[in-house]
Amino acid sequence: MTEATQATSSNTALPKMVFVNLPVTDLANSTAFYEAVGASRNPVFSDETCACMVFSDTIHAMLLTHARWATFTDRAIPDAHSSAQVLIALSETSREAVDATVDAAAKAGGKADPNAAQDHGFMYGRSYADPDGHIWEVFWMDPAAAAAGPEAAAQPKEG
Repeated sequence: MTEATQATSSNTALPKMVFVNLPVTDLANSTAFYEAVGASRNPVFSDETCACMVFSDTIHAMLLTHARWATFTDRAIPDAHSSAQVLIALSETSREAVDATVDAAAKAGGKADPNAAQDHGFMYGRSYADPDGHIWEVFWMDPAAAAAGPEAAAQPKEG
């Protein structure tokens, strides 16, 4: 078995998964916010102190009350409205999907575009801040440009 998989009781390999742990001040409000931007709540891994929000089979956000967060680390929770420790990036299927996700975030109580939108032709991105100030970058990249690699995408087009 490789590091990229885990064994389950039935010896079925699971893919490597990402769980982003986020401290939140209002769990119910944050859960509703993440549902509005397209995640679904997994009740099996949620309780009154945390909510497991599923973006895909391999991408999850664990929303943790401050008390629950404190059981994982003794480090202070930074104020995400005034500082940034990470920027989380999530891909979308089109430019329109990027706009729709950011618009949904704003309608659900988040802040649209805390960072400037970026349009490089082959790649388009915007961002939103959740109610606690955590910034998510939402981007789309042209599949042909992604397959060709960053050097090809950076080449000026002739014509």
